Amino acid sequence: MAVPMQSTRSNVSPAGRQSDPALKRPHLHVVESGEHHAKEAGHGAHVAGNVIAWTRSRPRPWLHTAIAILFLVLCWIGTLMLRTQMVENSFESSQVEQNITMLRQDVEDDQAKLSNLEATLPDRAQKLNMVPASGSLTIDLNGYQPPKDEKAATGESANQHPTSNQHDTSQGGATE
Repeated sequence: MAVPMQSTRSNVSPAGRQSDPALKRPHLHVVESGEHHAKEAGHGAHVAGNVIAWTRSRPRPWLHTAIAILFLVLCWIGTLMLRTQMVENSFESSQVEQNITMLRQDVEDDQAKLSNLEATLPDRAQKLNMVPASGSLTIDLNGYQPPKDEKAATGESANQHPTSNQHDTSQGGATE
């Protein structure tokens, strides 16, 4: 490791010379406006740019190393957390798939039992001396529409129209 050259200077200058102004000058660096920089790269890049500018303005190089190590450790921890979450999700997914498979097998078993019971139903009915119904009557209500006449729906039409028995008696001809 090279040792910097040391020089001994005093504040005393030869006649007509002043002390070196470069020694008393502060370290200068360029500062960009925050609005312009934030619009170009976003807030995260603006913060990172500020951190980099701040570390460059410091005379201690170990600070750069410490920040780099801190960044790497945070990235490593983030990676481990993401990997752990992915493993948990994978485990839960495999458990759900196993449950779905078991439920499908149960449904297939139940359907097989139901098919078997339906197949043996006629034999059981004959053992109980049951006879299938002959000439069954079915009504198809798919095309049914309620009556549009309100009077027919409320029952007023029955009061207005006489029945055949009432009609016969109203004409004076009683049937015996």
